[in-house]
Amino acid sequence: MQFQQLQYFVAVAETRHFTRAAELVHVAQPSLSQQIKALERELGADLFQRARGNITLTDAGEALLPLARRILADTETARYEVQELAQLRSGRVRLGATPSLCTGLLPDVLRAFHDRYPGIRLLIEEGGSHDLVRELARGALDLALVVLPLPTPSPALTTVDLLREDLVVVSSPESPKPGHGRRTVRIADLEGERLVMFRHGYDLRELTVAACRSAGFEPDFAVEGGEMDAVLGFVRAGLGMAVVPRMVAARSGRGLRVTPLARPGLHRVIALAHRSDVAPPRAARELQRMLLER
Repeated sequence: MQFQQLQYFVAVAETRHFTRAAELVHVAQPSLSQQIKALERELGADLFQRARGNITLTDAGEALLPLARRILADTETARYEVQELAQLRSGRVRLGATPSLCTGLLPDVLRAFHDRYPGIRLLIEEGGSHDLVRELARGALDLALVVLPLPTPSPALTTVDLLREDLVVVSSPESPKPGHGRRTVRIADLEGERLVMFRHGYDLRELTVAACRSAGFEPDFAVEGGEMDAVLGFVRAGLGMAVVPRMVAARSGRGLRVTPLARPGLHRVIALAHRSDVAPPRAARELQRMLLER
């Protein structure tokens, strides 16, 4: 089995078209087809069902695809690792993080990292913890900042607790104060209040909804489905209240009233995750060190 064959296989699997795949990998279409057939002979199974204008994966192809993607991703990571120059003058870091962490935690850390290592490219992917864990597992990310507990615990990942972050309630200064004007607000005080809620798959959505149900009520959504910036904008406009991380509220507090939650409150644990079977590249390890020492 050759690396080039896996590259051709993934291109066909993603485009579902031999000619477009050949253009994607810059090879003549007959050569690509020959290499795919050679790979099938070696594996002893057809990888594609071929019909005019319709290319689909066989069961064998479906089984090979995630493995091939991971091999290609690991090979690319190895290439970057070897190409890094002394004192981290070049390279890249592929970091995944939830949108709230991109807003609250990362800007200062990434600025410090960039000031120290200006030749390192920073590639940031935003997503929920579930999506980031999947991207880590297939080798598309070097590191990820995720919210614990993970939606699907994976023995293939190593996680290190980074911080415990309190959540607060944000509202428009022009709207009535939550909790009848008290300095802190209980989750139970949100019953009957109109909430601005994040989209499905957002860690903060699941945490807030679960807390409301534990307090004995179903939350009432004024608006739902937004990302962090949209949620904060809707709150500023007076559409409702939202439960957000304290760091986000502190950084984006302009035009927002911030009310702490009464004890025991709500919090989330942020962890730094990477694959257990592959050491992160050198540049990623340095970013990891800066995050842990922040």
